[in-house]
Amino acid sequence: MQKSVRHFAFLACSLLVIGSLTFGQSTNPADQPPPPAPSKPVSHEDSGSFGIGVKGSLLGGGVEVAARVTHQINARAGFNMISYSRSFNKDGIAYQGTLGFKTVEGHLDFFPWAGNFHISPGVLAYIGDPITATATVAGGQSFTLGGTTYYSETGTPVTGNGKIDFNQVSPMATIGWGNLVPRGRHKHFSVPFEIGVAFQGSPKATLNLSGNVCDPPGNVNCRPAATDTGVQSNVQSEQNKLNNSMSFFKMYPIISIGFGYKF
Repeated sequence: MQKSVRHFAFLACSLLVIGSLTFGQSTNPADQPPPPAPSKPVSHEDSGSFGIGVKGSLLGGGVEVAARVTHQINARAGFNMISYSRSFNKDGIAYQGTLGFKTVEGHLDFFPWAGNFHISPGVLAYIGDPITATATVAGGQSFTLGGTTYYSETGTPVTGNGKIDFNQVSPMATIGWGNLVPRGRHKHFSVPFEIGVAFQGSPKATLNLSGNVCDPPGNVNCRPAATDTGVQSNVQSEQNKLNNSMSFFKMYPIISIGFGYKF
């Protein structure tokens, strides 16, 4: 009897030990709790990568577009236009001058701190002749050219034309505040301001005369202005004086302010 009791006690202890080891564990994989879902990374990317704007500058009224290249760099291009005409008289010659700037520009905007301040190397290109003029001298009227006095023939009066050109494509450098593609998910509007200079080279004047010139005191010794060596020498002298007087204009200032919207 005592031996049977000992066997029963040993069996009970064994079952308790086995039960304690397997308590709370399930052999069915379906009963296991699912692993926690990985958290989604929070996106800090800026929304929108394209902007458009209008502006006013010393190059005239313009439009420009910009596209984000990296978080700190934009590519930007624009078109500007200005037109202004004026009539004046000088040395007996009536002039009609027209300032007609049509330019395109391209920039690479670098934002060193990914904010509003940017440094922008770029290029400026002129379309056509920026400055043109026509000249007329009434028949029988005297005029001075290169320090020499001539008369415009009555039957074939003197006329002329001229233009002033800069380098067609010039480097430029600007700094500014504002961004057509502002950083930030909820930022869409901007007011860009920019200052700098275009290195357009010294202006180059070209003058041409046609019609007949005569010697004083009236219609004496009349001949075509375009083929007379004395007249052409004086035209060249006037052209050189004009170029020298505008040599300071080889650097054109850039000042602009505008309004932009990011898409």
